[in-house]
Amino acid sequence: MQRYKNLPVLITGGLGFIGSNLAIKLFEEGARVTVLDSSIEGCGANVFNLAPIRDRISIIDHDMAEARAFAPVIRDARVIFNIAGEISHINSMHQPERDLNLNTVAQLRFLMECTASNPGVRVVYASTRQIYGVPNQLPVDEDHPIQPVDYNGVHKYATSQYHAMLARTGALDTVTLRLTNVYGPRMALRLPAQGFLSTFLRRLLLHQPLEIFGDGEQLRDPVFVDDAVEAFLIAGSKPRVASRVYNIGGPGHLSLNQIALISSEAAGVAAPSRRPFPGEIRAIDIGSYYTDSSRAARELDWTPRVIFAEGIRRTLDYYRANLPHYLDRVSAT
Repeated sequence: MQRYKNLPVLITGGLGFIGSNLAIKLFEEGARVTVLDSSIEGCGANVFNLAPIRDRISIIDHDMAEARAFAPVIRDARVIFNIAGEISHINSMHQPERDLNLNTVAQLRFLMECTASNPGVRVVYASTRQIYGVPNQLPVDEDHPIQPVDYNGVHKYATSQYHAMLARTGALDTVTLRLTNVYGPRMALRLPAQGFLSTFLRRLLLHQPLEIFGDGEQLRDPVFVDDAVEAFLIAGSKPRVASRVYNIGGPGHLSLNQIALISSEAAGVAAPSRRPFPGEIRAIDIGSYYTDSSRAARELDWTPRVIFAEGIRRTLDYYRANLPHYLDRVSAT
């Protein structure tokens, strides 16, 4: 693939889960990669994520809110992949102002510098399916009402609107990807409240049986990180996009019971058990959700390819080979 050969690209949040996988793939395609990440506590940065390419790319340790300090890097970028941010829904309910600062205020300052230093640059923003809240119908398409159930969803939607407004005015050329549950190598397993798949993986790798809240019949459509990365690559390289917002979901929907059973069998761990919802989790649970990604298939020629059983096997293989870099001593006891 020659989509990014010799092209300077900037990835915000590039030491994190999706950002690091994207950085590695872009490097493999010949891009000149710069990663921006200030390693804010709790947001998933891990230098080991970039071990295969760390000495062959540029890594900038700056808060994105201080964008003026690295304006020359923004000016040089042909494509900006904007992935930085806090993803924890529970943490946003405990610390809403922190979530506001990370997911909205810092983003606004960064985007303002982008418009000043590199007007019209393509920016691909990582949003979340959480902005839809409790679905009115399934599958959920891009026209579904916006009704988030937590501060994280509110703040991520506000920032997606910054991107949309700047595209409408011609200040930037933006594309927003609303991601469902992404999983795969380089997830931040040592951090709590990073989503159920991160919790599942941590328990499996410690040979602990999985626990499911409620009856386990809630539906999800996990998307393997390689498929998500390909969506970013297409969105960044397509000369013109027909739409500004795309849902990105997995190849099929499964119940949490099915996800837990497939994962347990792949890890060789005892069958999962169930327990009642903790109150704080029930308050922001959205029930069943799965994605209508037909717009991405039609306009970006993107479809997810990795089924969950294959993706979870590949994920477990990665962590088994690199576990000390992802579980601290507290987690391993």
